[in-house]
Amino acid sequence: MVVENTKWTDDDKMVLEKLARTERPVVLLVNKVDEVKDKSKLLPHLQWLSDQREFKDILPISAKNGDNIDALRTVVKAHLQPGFHFYPQDYVTDRSVRFMTAEIIREKLMRFTGDELPYETTVEIEQFGKSERGTTHIHALILVERPAQKRMVIGEGGSKLKTIGTEARRDLEKLLSSKVNLKLWVKVKSGWSDDERALKSLGYRED
Repeated sequence: MVVENTKWTDDDKMVLEKLARTERPVVLLVNKVDEVKDKSKLLPHLQWLSDQREFKDILPISAKNGDNIDALRTVVKAHLQPGFHFYPQDYVTDRSVRFMTAEIIREKLMRFTGDELPYETTVEIEQFGKSERGTTHIHALILVERPAQKRMVIGEGGSKLKTIGTEARRDLEKLLSSKVNLKLWVKVKSGWSDDERALKSLGYRED
């Protein structure tokens, strides 16, 4: 779980509540500590965070500056459980192309909306097919929780959504080794992140 320096939001609380339902170990990363000018405020906040749940580790980091990233690798490795090789070594992922397509679009979505957009945002691939000429046609739906988030994703005159689409299309053409015709829509669907059936259809839950 990743939180931002001395901040604690409703979204952070929601994620923590969801994690509390699992039995898996949780490592808390406190990012952007480089932006905390008064370091004396950091330690009490870390103590407060540790009281919220029994985390396996709490690690202050700066992804921007690379602070404590080596320690993060060590912590992650310490909690990895040994297991069998279920796939050949040359397998990059066991996910479908549709899932990878959605993740590429979502990555661009997060990149170009920055910290403004909360966790409850995802991408649903509605259509995915290839024409006789070899062009891959993709229709993707961006799901958000509130109307304000929809306006944020679209941007003034559709400028932000256009940028997200352009950058995603470039990566998709590399992934699929074909020309891509990508169309994006944004839809408000309140409560989707708490809908088990919706989470399964989007690949976030297994049957």
